[in-house]
Amino acid sequence: MLGFIRRKIGAGGSSLLISGQSLQWTCPAVSALRSYSSGAKEMTVRDALNSALDEEMSADPKVFLMGEEVGEYQGAYKISKGLLEKYGPDRVLDTPITEAGFTGIGVGAAYYGLRPVVEFMTFNFSMQAIDHIINSAAKSNYMSAGQINVPIVFRGPNGAAAGVGAQHSQCYAAWYASVPGLKVLTPYSSEDARGLLKAAIRDPDPVVFLENELLYGESFPVSDEARDSSFCLPIGKAKIEREGKDVTITAFSKMVGYSLKAAEILATEGISAEVINLRSIRPLDRSTINASVRKTNRLVTVEEGFPQHGVGAEICTSVVEESFGYLDAPVERIAGADVPMPYAANLERLAVPQVEDIVRAAKRACYRSVALAAAA
Repeated sequence: MLGFIRRKIGAGGSSLLISGQSLQWTCPAVSALRSYSSGAKEMTVRDALNSALDEEMSADPKVFLMGEEVGEYQGAYKISKGLLEKYGPDRVLDTPITEAGFTGIGVGAAYYGLRPVVEFMTFNFSMQAIDHIINSAAKSNYMSAGQINVPIVFRGPNGAAAGVGAQHSQCYAAWYASVPGLKVLTPYSSEDARGLLKAAIRDPDPVVFLENELLYGESFPVSDEARDSSFCLPIGKAKIEREGKDVTITAFSKMVGYSLKAAEILATEGISAEVINLRSIRPLDRSTINASVRKTNRLVTVEEGFPQHGVGAEICTSVVEESFGYLDAPVERIAGADVPMPYAANLERLAVPQVEDIVRAAKRACYRSVALAAAA
């Protein structure tokens, strides 16, 4: 299998394995804190991911893409549009419908020094390959005493979409974030998508890259800095999307947008909410979260996943351990319902956090909620 990959990647040019050297990049930490410039042009998340893949494949011949329908069909969500034509079938590999098989091939290629990007059509299907992700990729560096690096990216849509049922709607952020040896990234905006995917591909360790299907077509401002081919974002650094002084709201992926909408509503009622885009679930930027809570004295965590053992639970623990004395109200935790995702549209909406849920939680934390008796 590895010989096949080696011939594929090395075909048509000088062998990329002769020197054993990989390109090096730096990710300036300042990028995580910089806001969109006023003259920034817009880009969809889909185009941001596509351009990041294109630039990294162009910069390093060891980078290749594999997965179901990534080549001829140009990706189930058109993330790999144009890449097969540009780089050929030697570096954009269509695979059979066998996640365990092609994920194992990808991990083996990473052992050999290549940099595979493995696409899952949905992260629900990564369950077929979880043995390779956890036991083969995540643990190898530790078990080899640092002698084996596994520079591989597992990417694809994660979490709820719309009307696709329980087996295609689960959020795996908390699952993978619980595993030592993995890094877990969750982009929200186009700048996140470009900068974090580039960082993931350049990283020497396995990265789980959780996208959101409903965000692919969303457009966001992208600064000139973020459009530069050298741009990347530091792994493990959150971004304060909106500053505030009354309550901290943490969120990731699609829930960042919901939290920003909630903050706008809260502002009309005199509540100043600080919204933190986590960007990275593992490692988690505990210092930014705790610094914000020490300023606002209140915390609301937001996520799409199940409530038990979730990302919000880990954030709550961190704040209790490091900033408990600063809290002026109980922590509020907003998550998906503790049930498999319903198929019926009305029940599906009830199972996923909505903007109004975040607003109510923030008002409770600020002791501004309306009593039920008064509302009757």
